[in-house]
Amino acid sequence: MDMKEIKELILTIDKTSIQTVEIEKSDIKIKIDKRSTDKNASSAIVTETNKVQVVPTDVEIEENNIEYNKPLNEDENIYTVKSSMVGTFYEKPSPDAPSFVKPGDKVEKGQTLCIIEAMKMMNEIQCESEGEIIEILVENEDIVEYGQPLMKIRRY
Repeated sequence: MDMKEIKELILTIDKTSIQTVEIEKSDIKIKIDKRSTDKNASSAIVTETNKVQVVPTDVEIEENNIEYNKPLNEDENIYTVKSSMVGTFYEKPSPDAPSFVKPGDKVEKGQTLCIIEAMKMMNEIQCESEGEIIEILVENEDIVEYGQPLMKIRRY
């Protein structure tokens, strides 16, 4: 796990109400604790085979200042599917399988639209209303942010 991945993890945890997270994989152990004596700082402790590194989470981390809450469309019949987490967008269940959906497809409530991989967990994003896929706004294997628009659906 490199520093970029650790910083992404810190940002993800920071956006939740979780106070402490510990992750242990083979030779690496990460502990992120938002509770600190300094009210404005938290830290992540990264342990790799006898090395300990404290990464303050108040370090300046580059973030895209993209506003995802702006309305993308004026038409009330257009529903925008947004990412419910930070992760990697996958348009198909496996590399050799067809895409879950493509523009022009009719979709039903509960149908799987895509997968967002977060921390090695595959999370299916399901359709919340029936309609037709108008546009897919991200590419396969793109990194997506929480609240980022993924696709547009014209409701029936």
